[in-house]
Amino acid sequence: MKLIVTRPLGQAAPWVTRLQALGVEAQALPLIHIEPLGDTAPVRQAWARLSVYTLVVFVSANAVQYFFAAAPGLRPGEPAHWPVGIWAGSTGPGTSAALLAAGVPRTTLVQPPPETRTFDSEGLWEELQFRPWSGRRVLVVRGEEGRDWLADALRARGAEVDFVAAYRRCPPRLDGAGRVLLHEAITQPDDHVWHFSSSEAIAYLRQLGLKHEPPADWSRSRALASHPRIVQTARSAGFGSVHEVAASVQAVADWLQHPDAGRRKPARP
Repeated sequence: MKLIVTRPLGQAAPWVTRLQALGVEAQALPLIHIEPLGDTAPVRQAWARLSVYTLVVFVSANAVQYFFAAAPGLRPGEPAHWPVGIWAGSTGPGTSAALLAAGVPRTTLVQPPPETRTFDSEGLWEELQFRPWSGRRVLVVRGEEGRDWLADALRARGAEVDFVAAYRRCPPRLDGAGRVLLHEAITQPDDHVWHFSSSEAIAYLRQLGLKHEPPADWSRSRALASHPRIVQTARSAGFGSVHEVAASVQAVADWLQHPDAGRRKPARP
């Protein structure tokens, strides 16, 4: 089976490379296009007042990339000088790796505990919930839109939470190879497995499927999803078989290469 990685291109390409090194036939079909905002002034202003925050949360590797791209006086490829005493919050391994590569010291990195079930805001909260938040300020770096779950949890503990948008998420822009892969996956569902790390990607795929001739029937298609919410979204989209798998390259490779993978029970509703 060919695994279709639907992450934005910047994350899909390294995933495909690592999966192929593990023996998985993987190919990228980015279903979300990421682009910088036309006005970077809000991000530059956030950098200027960074010292007022106790914690800066980055919701994704994209948030890291575009936030640090606007760091004052930073040349391309040069690591940033992260302020002393400010925690950098990460929602998962990919975001953590991006923060470390950007110059954030490991000692200031706050991320979901190893035993967490999910790499997301809820997973990060498992680590944050035991810290004092009353009267402290938190900045959340994200795209133009995002969930408010973590902000609500922090505010309930007395924190003041601000947001800054560092990038925007747009519909996919498929090239010729991408259109061919999409057609093959729709017409030959038994030969492909989709990997979703975003409900938004599934929504865009449904739009592409409706434009396909004939329109896509996802009832014979299989998918892996990294979170229960995404599992439910894939089921609602009509996917016949959906399995929840941890959001790591190794976990996905292990699932695909397990001799009983095809007979595992899908994640519970």
